[in-house]
This record gives sequence, C-alpha cells and structure tokens, in this order.
Amino acid sequence: MTDFFKSKADPHLVRFQLHEKTSLKHIVEAIGVPHPEIGKIKVNQQEVDLAYHPICGDHIHIHPWQTEQINFGDRFAKFILDNHLGKLTAYLRLLGIDACYNHQFDDEQIASIAVEQNRVVLTRDRGLLKRKIIQRGYCVRQDDPLSQLTEVINHFQLGAYLKPFSRCPRCNGLLEKVDKQSILDQLLPLTRLYYNEFSRCTDCGQIYWKGSHYDRIKPIIQRFAAIKDEEK
Repeated sequence: MTDFFKSKADPHLVRFQLHEKTSLKHIVEAIGVPHPEIGKIKVNQQEVDLAYHPICGDHIHIHPWQTEQINFGDRFAKFILDNHLGKLTAYLRLLGIDACYNHQFDDEQIASIAVEQNRVVLTRDRGLLKRKIIQRGYCVRQDDPLSQLTEVINHFQLGAYLKPFSRCPRCNGLLEKVDKQSILDQLLPLTRLYYNEFSRCTDCGQIYWKGSHYDRIKPIIQRFAAIKDEEK
C-alpha cells in the first residue's frame, strides 16, 4: 500500500494537516491511496471506518486490504477490468476466471456494473478506484500482461477458481463440449480431418479446438496450474 504514497521520505509515517472537517476516506485518497485498497483502520487503538472524521492529534493506523476480507463464494471469482487491461482479461478468461470487459466502457459504466453484478474492479487507474460506489477493487501494479496475471492470481489467491478452457476468451461466456457431427458444416476441411474434440461458447457460439494455438498457450496454462496445486 505504501507504493501509493506521494511522499517517499518515510512510507510508514504520513502527517496530514487538517484545515476543515473531513472524512478519513478523503484523507487517505488525498495522500494517494484508493479506498478499496484499505483494510482495517484504527484511530487511537479503536477500530473505525472510512466515514470517521479525524481530529487534530489522532494517531491513525491504516492496514492494507487482506485477501480474507473478500468472499467470492463457491462458484466464480468475478471481476470487471478497465480498457487498459484487455490482454489481462483474455488471460483470466483462458484460465476460467469470470472477467467482464468492454473497451468502450467508461469509468461510470464500470463502477455501475461492479456494484450491480458484485464484481471486483481491476484497473491501472487510481481515479476509478476512488469512486465512492466502488467497494471492492485493486490497482494492478505490473505493466506486462503475464506479470499482471501472476500478480492478480497471487493477490486474490485464485488457485481454487482456475478452470482452464472453461470460458470463451472473446466474450467471457461458458464453454460446453459439442459433438463434432453437429458442427461439421461450420468447420474447415482440414479441421474436420485432424480434430475430433470441440467446445462451443454458450453465449456467442464461437467454436474451439486444440489447434496450433493450443501449443502456444499450453505453457501458460501449466505455469498457473502449478499455482492451483500449491493452494490445495
């Protein structure tokens, strides 16, 4: 959390001068920390929330958000990503994570969908996370998409939710196995000849099989399957 602080002189101690009555949410965001990144807060040893209005002389201890503070339930870990994270979205879907994304979504739409569908916001934009209605979110630190994937999976401990090749990388819909005979008219001649196992997206209808692309992404799947095994 200290990597958000504007002052690097002492990342563990920040002094803030009060000029008017203001909420703790306003203060922590004024020093650069989006409120969804905040965990427990104690003022003079008493636990408070972000609505608390500090007074002069308060000693405030702010703890970073912890993974155990979020409960995805037994079925899906659900995220919504901003338009800077398109490649990360594809990787998450490839691993079976529910990742909502549309490059045309603006910040207001992302925030609204996050609340309506109970999704965690993933973004590189701290300003988006500072929107009051967003309660669950994370600012992705890494630049490289594969490094971002590692970061998100580790941060949210998503090993138990990884189900490779269960979602459509294009639209996020669930994939189901489909009989080859029922889709023959949709396959190219060489695909009909060399492949026998197929899946189809239940939303957009896109058909998938383990073609040459599978060999390219297989090392990625194996890499993160190891994380899943470690969390068991």
